[in-house]
Amino acid sequence: MVDSNLRKRLCIVAVFLSILFCLLIIRFYRIQIIEGDKWAAAALAQHQHVITEPCMRGTFYSNTSVKKGHPGEKQAFVVDVLKFHLFIDPDSIPEAVKSKMARELFALLPDVKKGEEEFYKKSRSRKIASWLTREKRAEIEAWWGEFSRREKIVRNAIYFTSEYKRSYPFGSMLGTVLHTVQEDQVSPTGGLEMLLNSYLKGKEGKRLIVRSPSHPLDTGKILSMPENGADVYLTINHYLQAVTESELEKGVKAVNGLGGWAVMMDPYTGEILALAQTPSFDPSRYTEYYNDPKLTDYTKVKAVTDCFEPGSIFKAITIAVSLKANEELAKRGKGPIFTPEEKIPCSNGWFPGRSTPIKEVTRTYPFLNLDLGMQKSSNIYMARLIHRLVEAMGDEWYRKTLFETFGFGKKTGVELPAESIGLLPTPGKLHPNGKLEWSLPTPYSLALGHNILCTSMQLVRAYAILANGGLDVQPHLIQKIEKNGQIIIDNTGYRANKQVLSPAITRQVVRSLKFVTKEGGTAKRADIPGYTEAGKSGTAEKIVDGTYSKEHNVSSFIGFAPAHHPRFVLIVTIDDPERKVIPGVGKQQMGGIASAPVFREIATKALQYLGETPDDPYGFPAGDPRRDPKRADWAAEVEALKQLYDKWNR
Repeated sequence: MVDSNLRKRLCIVAVFLSILFCLLIIRFYRIQIIEGDKWAAAALAQHQHVITEPCMRGTFYSNTSVKKGHPGEKQAFVVDVLKFHLFIDPDSIPEAVKSKMARELFALLPDVKKGEEEFYKKSRSRKIASWLTREKRAEIEAWWGEFSRREKIVRNAIYFTSEYKRSYPFGSMLGTVLHTVQEDQVSPTGGLEMLLNSYLKGKEGKRLIVRSPSHPLDTGKILSMPENGADVYLTINHYLQAVTESELEKGVKAVNGLGGWAVMMDPYTGEILALAQTPSFDPSRYTEYYNDPKLTDYTKVKAVTDCFEPGSIFKAITIAVSLKANEELAKRGKGPIFTPEEKIPCSNGWFPGRSTPIKEVTRTYPFLNLDLGMQKSSNIYMARLIHRLVEAMGDEWYRKTLFETFGFGKKTGVELPAESIGLLPTPGKLHPNGKLEWSLPTPYSLALGHNILCTSMQLVRAYAILANGGLDVQPHLIQKIEKNGQIIIDNTGYRANKQVLSPAITRQVVRSLKFVTKEGGTAKRADIPGYTEAGKSGTAEKIVDGTYSKEHNVSSFIGFAPAHHPRFVLIVTIDDPERKVIPGVGKQQMGGIASAPVFREIATKALQYLGETPDDPYGFPAGDPRRDPKRADWAAEVEALKQLYDKWNR
């Protein structure tokens, strides 16, 4: 009986063990065969991890070839610098040493705001610090090597990942033009970084790392190599940019202005050699600018986004358009609307459609010719020419010439976001308030640089046409874009070649502009010692709350040097200089007083840097012992014009 019960029990146990074994086989089959891929992936996830391998964003380089025959070494405006992020693996750190490890590690990272609680979180990866330098990484690794051995902690309880970060060798210089990339290294804040992002951004690689006590987590197998972004070679030269920014800042402070901007361009190639603004934008502090409404305005490139009435600097355009009308009439077999030598009466400021007469800024001039009209910046002389022009050619022809020949009312196409087209009135078109853009007195306002809104970039382009002999020119900031030795975009061979004004017209305009910076002119303070120059000052009332303000101005000077075959066209615009009278000088808010000296200082240093031989070695201001009035350029012409003025306006 006993043997029978024993056998029965043994059979039950055997059957139970057999069933259990079968269940284990079934479970094993399910895990290994049916769900094998799932569990294999889970296992690998615990021991293997794919991370991104950083790529370098493209670099912006200075135009070091601007000094002909003396190209310099490559000079970067912005570069990518390798930085490091520090991680810990809390699950690999024994509980007994977590507190001690946290105290010692954070002692090496005094600026890190995270605390000891990170060590107690259930995680295999917690970021402790970002954007560490090579030196800081080496310091932490030296501490960790000793600490991990002493406390018997696995080597990869801490590890580093790497990432590139934008760095600025020149600080905030050119910051408004370039902008930056946010900390995610993906999102540009604006400027060329945003416009050229598709070229600059590159492509990250992939790396496989293995989790094991003996395998460091910052090494592993490269799955795909990173691809660096393309490099951008700018037309801007770092020295000319530095000089322009420095002198502009000093000039704005000298007149207690709100700010200012300046553009320097080669009139033959359209290369922007300098584009400065003050106050400017510091890329390394971009969050401050976008979190403070008072600072956000400084992130714009005002030379292309902000429009203003140009005032008297537009008078050179008025002369050029009038001379172009003469040529057009000659083709039709008709006489000119005026001649440069003509003695034109300028004492009467009444013009059709105006409820008030046009007035001069200082005094009334009985008679003027072209050179005197420009030298004295006569409002009535310019209006008199345009009155004749409209009678002979019509409003549409006048507007078409400003648009097609000089590019007012449309974008220049310079490579910057948010460029404004300005405002060029159109006959028959209504303003949003229902009033006509172009009425009977509009042409006379345009002649003086009013009723039109321009950007500084548009004005630089227009003056470049006068400076280069009448050739249309395309302003641009990019010389070339290059990747892995292959040129993607190449503007290095571009030169202006489309004739839109005759050389005869530009010679006549340049002649008249040379009188402006000499004795008797409105911008003597723009006279460049040792060099010739041609240019024009302008002062316009700012539009505040939809109306012209008598208390706030935009003051400018635009010119080029040397006067013949110039190396650059330069505009300096100062926003709202303090209104006051300087004894013996004049009203500080005038362009010839506020902006002209800044032009002179920038131009002097720029010409010297470019290695330009002085073409007026005796042409120093009156009172300077180096001046020789008998050999100074334009001295005889200035004296002859003075005698003519005295004869006509006694």
